[in-house]
Amino acid sequence: MKKIFVLAGLVSVLPTVAFAHHPLGGMPMETFAQGILSGIGHPILGFDHLFFVALVGVAALYTGRALLAPFAYISAMIVGCLMMSYNVGLPVKEVVIGLSLLTLGYIVLSGRALSLGLAVAIFAGFGLFHGSAFGDSIASQESVVGSQVLIGYLIGLGVVQYGISLGAGWVVHRALKATEAAAIQARLSGAVVAGIGLFLSMENLEGVVFQLAGWTS
Repeated sequence: MKKIFVLAGLVSVLPTVAFAHHPLGGMPMETFAQGILSGIGHPILGFDHLFFVALVGVAALYTGRALLAPFAYISAMIVGCLMMSYNVGLPVKEVVIGLSLLTLGYIVLSGRALSLGLAVAIFAGFGLFHGSAFGDSIASQESVVGSQVLIGYLIGLGVVQYGISLGAGWVVHRALKATEAAAIQARLSGAVVAGIGLFLSMENLEGVVFQLAGWTS
């Protein structure tokens, strides 16, 4: 147990890495293929999304529906992205994304298995905010994004994140032999993600404090 908290503490002080993620180097998406490429790249380059969806796969293992449960996240993520593509954004999304890592990380760290219903609610609730963040790329270039680009983007987002969740679940369950939620291997994955979520939440809180104090430029 002590090692778990030490690991979480170490991760929480890691520097942030490139959260303005764009696989096309900032160039606009103009074709179906570019939409797919951008959709595939965003969750991989955005480590906040990457770690969350990976842990979704781990948490889903112990619901008894490892293949089905991640679809709650994927479906809600697509809805959130579509909403943002029509300029219907969700408030304080970066704050909620940080809390999503902290919350799910803590749950997996605790060694408790989620019921399928609760897992679906958590995955879908946070998935809306992750999707809204992904939709920022569409909303920022609405003048050049057509339906084919949007469809490609959503396909890329959905396929790669479902693959990440299944891959993470497979590694923890098969390669690391974590056959139950209380297994130390599964709990360590929760500790890592909770540590990242703690760091992001503290960074977001710092930004709010600085803004209220008028210390931002």
